[in-house]
Amino acid sequence: MLIRRATVADVPAMGQIINDCAEFGLMLPRSLSSLYENVREFHVAEETGGGGRVVGVGGLSVVWANLAEVCALAVESNQRGKGVGRKLTEACIEEARVLGVRTIMTLTYEQAFFEKLGFAVIDRQKLPLKVWSECIRCPKNQACDEIAMTLVLEDVPELGVPKPVAPPPDQYIVPIIRAMKNGNAPPPEDDD
Repeated sequence: MLIRRATVADVPAMGQIINDCAEFGLMLPRSLSSLYENVREFHVAEETGGGGRVVGVGGLSVVWANLAEVCALAVESNQRGKGVGRKLTEACIEEARVLGVRTIMTLTYEQAFFEKLGFAVIDRQKLPLKVWSECIRCPKNQACDEIAMTLVLEDVPELGVPKPVAPPPDQYIVPIIRAMKNGNAPPPEDDD
């Protein structure tokens, strides 16, 4: 198994793998357009000796100076349990080190998998609002059951920059887009 940077030629296979997992509610689907735009964030797992077929994908998306997210980690169903996801995640961790990002986070249903790699469960409210930008596309956005986890790379110095904004401590905020009617936005709701 070869883990390498994704190229534009890999995008159709990446989309198929990610969207197959999304059909089971394991992650959000991704359009080919989004994958092409963000291809530099991804690594792929390629079979060696079998024509170079892509069998797994995982991305590292920088959120802030000291925070990046392991995202869209997906492996073909017949390749699960063979260490492919682990190798992809390790590639993302190494990339975070190279970039100088100290903390890596993920939102996942696979707690045990990430714990084996050193991640720990955290309170989702400690994550910055920017992390939740994709939640508006999620059918579970008002009843999210993903587990927030982080890994701190102790060998990477923390940058002295302002921290990103987190939600107020007394509330969990997920943006909601209200449906438009006849091309017009609905009237604002009363706060009373």
